[in-house]
Amino acid sequence: MSRPALDPRTGATVTIAWVIIANKPFYPFYVWWLIGDGVGTSAITLAAIPFFLAIPLAARKSPFSARLALPLIGTADTVCESILFGRGSATLLFLAPCMALALVSFHPIEKWWQRGVVCIIFVCFVACWWSLKEPVFPWTGDQIATLSSINVFAIASLMTLIGIRYAGMSS
Repeated sequence: MSRPALDPRTGATVTIAWVIIANKPFYPFYVWWLIGDGVGTSAITLAAIPFFLAIPLAARKSPFSARLALPLIGTADTVCESILFGRGSATLLFLAPCMALALVSFHPIEKWWQRGVVCIIFVCFVACWWSLKEPVFPWTGDQIATLSSINVFAIASLMTLIGIRYAGMSS
């Protein structure tokens, strides 16, 4: 017996979740290879993998929950990474893909949920922007610049994937 296909938005959500799950384990290696320090701190980011894994696992039973969870889990993950790496690391910019996901993941009848998620993401941004200064790990100026470059490239890649995956979806 075959399973019914997911609706396009939920299918796109699951795709994005799987890409994040597949790429997250490589982040500490990028840090090790390009910076050479802070690998233990960057390994803490792996704790988010089970939360992202819950999204594709829940998608068939509750498509709405999966679509709601992706930008919210991404936001929580971004806040945690921003606390770890500090404002200078550019991790806070991962809220941009979270916001993009909030803009494309909901059906028109779910606009109040969409508005709520967008507001939550913005409040998290403001709180982090005003409260975060120094990272947990004492990065040097050159290291934080390299970390920022890694993150900005990852953010641009994720935004591109979101744009490609959700392109052409109608209401």
